[in-house]
Amino acid sequence: MYARGMSQRDIADTVEDIYGFEISHDTISAITGRVIETADEWQDRPLKKFYTFLFADCLYVSVRKEMETKNLAVYVILGYDVNGVKDILGLWIGGAEGKHYWMQIFDEIKARGVEDVLFISMDGVSGLEEGARSIFKDAVVQRCIVHLVRNSIRYIPSKDYKAYTAQLKTSSLKAAEAEFERFKQAWSQYPGAIDVWVRNWQHVEQLFNYGSAVRRVMYTANSIEAVNPSFRKVTKKGSFPSGDAVKKALYRITELYKKWKGRPVSNWALVRNQLSMDDKIQSRILKNEDL
Repeated sequence: MYARGMSQRDIADTVEDIYGFEISHDTISAITGRVIETADEWQDRPLKKFYTFLFADCLYVSVRKEMETKNLAVYVILGYDVNGVKDILGLWIGGAEGKHYWMQIFDEIKARGVEDVLFISMDGVSGLEEGARSIFKDAVVQRCIVHLVRNSIRYIPSKDYKAYTAQLKTSSLKAAEAEFERFKQAWSQYPGAIDVWVRNWQHVEQLFNYGSAVRRVMYTANSIEAVNPSFRKVTKKGSFPSGDAVKKALYRITELYKKWKGRPVSNWALVRNQLSMDDKIQSRILKNEDL
């Protein structure tokens, strides 16, 4: 109801203008303080011991401090449990991205009860892969292929977009390997675009270790990007007065649980069946599955 940057006096004045009665600063402080307590309780809650997929991202918000404005990173992790039900594991507000901060986040997740993760999908967020592997050594960390496409086409003239992206499509690892050699020759005049794929080829190869339904989940970070618009509704209008103000505003993201209604994501039965075809994955699922 109220704007993000409103002071207690602004809120009191607005309540009096609209409803015709006064509300004390102590009452406002108690109400907003309770929001912080609730957000902290949610952030510290125990988590499930097993997640099939985690999707990690980082966005930035502006916070006013004294006479300057600085950007703070907000780290977000969305999970799918063994039944394909979505869960936001938490929101972390910190400084610049990096391996050590991601290690702290995954260490916290482990301390809150997470014992095993199958896949962690990400954009090219700095330090995430190293940070994740240091805590969850058996997790497959997957770069978002959609973002790799976006990164690579920055080096391609718009007149060649259609032909370029058409050559990126493939249906099997054998076909991908053969096409990759032709691709490097065909687009050699754009070494920047080629380099994106050379540096990240392992993330293309490992996709073909799994069935098509699993690949469709793990190859893109779009699942968490679908969450981000809910953040941007409260972050797009300017800077926040404090870190607590950021926390209070972003806690509204938990309203998504009402939308999800505890239902599995689309096509989950096929994903679950394809995961079970890998004996090692199936043993990890059965070890952690709630029967």
